Amino acid sequence: MRYDGAGKPVRDALFEGWRAEGRLVPFCPEVAGGLPVPRPPAEIVGGGGAEVLDGTARVVTDTGADVTGAFLRGARLALDTARRAGARVAILKEGSPSCGSHRVHDGTFSGRKVAGDGVTAALLEREGIRVFSEDELPAVAAFLSS
Repeated sequence: MRYDGAGKPVRDALFEGWRAEGRLVPFCPEVAGGLPVPRPPAEIVGGGGAEVLDGTARVVTDTGADVTGAFLRGARLALDTARRAGARVAILKEGSPSCGSHRVHDGTFSGRKVAGDGVTAALLEREGIRVFSEDELPAVAAFLSS
């Protein structure tokens, strides 16, 4: 579910097969970190997810509220959940300030996206969990087969 409460489901045979096999662990780091649904849109200002982890960037809403703490809490909880599940990979939603793995919004709330990753994606990668977007399911299957 998106920040605004709208759904954005993944419709793919690979994904549905993994769901049927019980191999997926649904998790929303933003909600786990304490943010409600719906909530104001948020973007990373001053860098990407790695910079948020390192304390040199922050996550703010379109009204200027700093929600960095919730994003960091959610990322840590996602990592804990992934470790408990024995996950080797994470399939995350592209473009999110938590889950983007290739691109995120540029921090200006103008709709422009830039190359980069979200806070949770950066933490999972840093800790050795391979991150893919929902658009890379064949690559996930290949990685799991290797």
